[in-house]
Amino acid sequence: MDKKTIIIAAVAILVIAGIAVFAFGGGGSSDSDPTHLTVATHSNMAEPEAGFNPLTGWGCGHMNYNPLVQSCLFKTDKNGDIVPDLATNYSISADGLKWTVKVRDDVKFSDNSTFDAKDVAFTFNTAKDTETDLDLTNLKKVTAKDDKTVVFELEEPRSTFIYDLRYVGIVPEEYDNATYGEHPIGTGPYVLDHWDKGQQAIFKANDNWYGDKPYFTQITMLFPEEATWLELAKSGQVDIAPVATSALNESVDGYNFVEKSAGRAQGISLPYLEDTGKTSPAGAKIGNNVTADKSIREALNIGVNRDKICEEVFSGHASPEYTSVDTRSFANPNAKVKDGDVAKAKQILKEGGWEDTDGDGIVEKDGVKASFDLYYPPDYLDRQSLATVFAEQAKDLGIQVNLQGADWDTIYANMYSSASVMQQTSPDPYKSIYQQYHSKEADDFYMNPNLYNNTASDMLMEQAMHSNDFKLADSLWAQSALVNGGGWGPAGDAPWVWLANYNYNYFVKEDIDMGDQPDGLGNDFLINVVDWTRTNSTA
Repeated sequence: MDKKTIIIAAVAILVIAGIAVFAFGGGGSSDSDPTHLTVATHSNMAEPEAGFNPLTGWGCGHMNYNPLVQSCLFKTDKNGDIVPDLATNYSISADGLKWTVKVRDDVKFSDNSTFDAKDVAFTFNTAKDTETDLDLTNLKKVTAKDDKTVVFELEEPRSTFIYDLRYVGIVPEEYDNATYGEHPIGTGPYVLDHWDKGQQAIFKANDNWYGDKPYFTQITMLFPEEATWLELAKSGQVDIAPVATSALNESVDGYNFVEKSAGRAQGISLPYLEDTGKTSPAGAKIGNNVTADKSIREALNIGVNRDKICEEVFSGHASPEYTSVDTRSFANPNAKVKDGDVAKAKQILKEGGWEDTDGDGIVEKDGVKASFDLYYPPDYLDRQSLATVFAEQAKDLGIQVNLQGADWDTIYANMYSSASVMQQTSPDPYKSIYQQYHSKEADDFYMNPNLYNNTASDMLMEQAMHSNDFKLADSLWAQSALVNGGGWGPAGDAPWVWLANYNYNYFVKEDIDMGDQPDGLGNDFLINVVDWTRTNSTA
């Protein structure tokens, strides 16, 4: 038996063992009650280490999704619009520093206590002081003016604050951080029945839910490894399972292949600064003299073939991505470039002083080879494949990309001096534009991992942040991608090579009706689970 066969056999054994854990550990879908739903989550809705607590990241922060147990002030409707949920309406002061939100007076928590404005104030004031990926540093304070009125005071105007109000789940004022994660209390459609750590969490319908009674009275949420997703579906143990990159050409009897758009941009961050010997506060090296050369970044953006990448890596279940926000309302199509032009890319390199003088196929300049390391997380098969195909295409241009599989701590420690495969999904321009591209000092935080900076672009982003006119803000965000020949788009300073907009894909049992879901939020596949039904059922 050769090495390759041994590896395949070992993987197969692990997958079968993983399925057995779920099947015999109570995680299977042998339950015959049609109103019970079993779902396998993907890596961006992973099991929460700190429990089902929005103040430590459940449902909000790094990734946003339906927290099930909690409700938010606002929600996203089937058209993609942000509309009131626990809120009834809101207003913004002329200077943009005060947001006043009116809340419902007919809601109870799952423990029968009454929800009011004090719970909202407590939630946001506590979240502000909690160390998570949820950035509320611009929130000055929150006050319950009366039982139905909450006033949010900001340090400076922020047009994107609506997204914070949209995604932070509300907890009761009697919140206890030590116990809440395992015993959450909320106003959402479900309550946590029990949690088998490392395997599953079971949620049951909340009798105090203020909305229409959901068809599914129980949701079992499994937390499997990516390698087991396909086999879970094939075993019939789940109603919904994510589709891994390696299974995009697979089909499963009794399941529909469902594709959900998400604005999930994947691409390559290229260090923007030169190596001058500086380091970050944590001691990470800053700068790369190859990627700091604009002709290298331009050549890569113009020379790679994004259509080919989408086909080879994602089997066509992706579209070319150029700016990281191509599908959002604040996109700038003028910031894109025409790609797949190898000849033009080579000409850009030549004009920039990069030539292959020793005949090894790699260009050099002033004795420096056009070579850099590219870090990727090997546990993410899509990013590993993306890195591999990108490196192959870069070599055709005369640029050598050295692949480095590593854990996230290692990736973050090298992001200022080496390229890295990154992804962003947020519809919030504060996260997807401001944090990603606005100038900053090295702080070892993963946003703006290449330390990109452009003063003119910064000014437009700041104007967008401070505007109370959401349409004007969208226009300003878009302009910041391409301004005076610069900007963060590939037609500007090209600090990234964004490559693909990868959809979220799921195997969904044929009798599951997921209702009408908004476009662009495919990571949050449970966003409207209260509207789901099982067809051909007598329940």
